[in-house]
Amino acid sequence: MAYLSFYKGKRVFLTGHTGFKGSWMSRVLVNSGAILTGYSTEAPTNPNLFELAGLEGKMTSVIGDIRDFDSLYKAFTEAQPEIVIHMAAQPIVRDSYKDPRYTYETNVMGTVNILECVRLTDTVKSFLNVTTDKVYKNNEWEWGYRENEPLDGFDPYSNSKSCSELVTHSYKSSFFDGKDIAISTARAGNVIGGGDFANDRIIPDCVRAAMSKQDIVVRNPFSTRPYQHVLEPVMAYLMICEQQYNDKSKASWYNVGPDDTDCVTTGDIVNMFCKYWGDIKRVDKSEANALHEANFLKLDCSKIKRELGWRATWDIKEAIARVCEWTRVYEVGNKDLIIQIMDKQIQSFINGEFITK
Repeated sequence: MAYLSFYKGKRVFLTGHTGFKGSWMSRVLVNSGAILTGYSTEAPTNPNLFELAGLEGKMTSVIGDIRDFDSLYKAFTEAQPEIVIHMAAQPIVRDSYKDPRYTYETNVMGTVNILECVRLTDTVKSFLNVTTDKVYKNNEWEWGYRENEPLDGFDPYSNSKSCSELVTHSYKSSFFDGKDIAISTARAGNVIGGGDFANDRIIPDCVRAAMSKQDIVVRNPFSTRPYQHVLEPVMAYLMICEQQYNDKSKASWYNVGPDDTDCVTTGDIVNMFCKYWGDIKRVDKSEANALHEANFLKLDCSKIKRELGWRATWDIKEAIARVCEWTRVYEVGNKDLIIQIMDKQIQSFINGEFITK
């Protein structure tokens, strides 16, 4: 992935850097030699990957709320970024039912705030808003959604990310057309990987069960999602930012997801985890009065493949094996080894190396 060398010496502003995906992104950018500034609230979990990833002193980490425009703008103007990647969000569907107002404030007004920073600053050449596959009006059909499908997420999280997309479209048309800045969004599928400690996500649930030697409880074993290792979208985001930086015509709305064979049920993904971890089993347990969550969701990623030359690297089996590999190291409790396994997995991904047969 030669394009990573592009980031050496580039000033990058990343929102949401203390989250799971943001921590992996930060590690990749730091390793690539970027001058990185992160802006985010405190890490949302304890333990958290940002603390484990060895980023202290290697980047500028600003702790602040994306809803606080004055604080965000101060950090932004001090960073004078060339590239902006917006990942800050309230990312959990079930949490959005518990606190919809916070979800909309963060996911919608947070997007307004970061785009205002871009609008009021003349250094930015490349901006990417990271949203989700759940932005689409989900008809539960068997083929993948394309970028021109209607946006209308059902639950507060999904709907707020649909709104975030529309905010980005409006700002692009109203303020950035005809200017030397490229604006894109990326709609990614469900990500998995080492270091995700979030609640109400299947792989963290698997990890917690495995480490406590308990059965894995699965509430929706037949729901189908486009699962992918976290490095898949991270590298895709960096490809989008680099290509549109060099050629503004590449700016657009892109799906980023796995191949069709890796759109699997939650039950299947748990079975794979049990296989690679060993000595653990799953128990299916439906919830009474469960909150609505989509049962079937796939993405059509032909656009990013055609226009940017992107291809998925690791299949779902490799992704699960890498989760188990990372977690076995985490069990040891040595932070230096955790940093080493992150860097090893990043390099293995870049080299296209597999540990599964």
